Amino acid sequence: MDWDDRLDAWEAELDLASAIEGSTWVTLDRASADTGVSRAALRTWYRGGEIPSRLVDGPHGPQRLVPLALVAARAQASPRLRKAAARRQDDQGRWDLMAHRLGQIEQRLAAMERLLGSPPAE
Repeated sequence: MDWDDRLDAWEAELDLASAIEGSTWVTLDRASADTGVSRAALRTWYRGGEIPSRLVDGPHGPQRLVPLALVAARAQASPRLRKAAARRQDDQGRWDLMAHRLGQIEQRLAAMERLLGSPPAE
């Protein structure tokens, strides 16, 4: 069995366990990526008994799992984490607006070049 097959089998086991228990248990990396909570904060939470965790055999050794719904709820209850999430959303909105405006400028430049008959810049 190669590593990809082992990883696929492990993920299938996690999905099956989640379906049976009615909750989604994920790795610390995934919980951090999905909720914006740092791995250090997750460790503090499960070590302090604020969220449950479990240690399971993973494809590269033992993996710590936490319930994603509880992590998200705990993160939502934290004013600091809510503010950080709002800042990330604001930053993403600014990037989206800048990308849109850049696209408009590029369209206007292309139209001007067509009108003036000059070759497009490379």
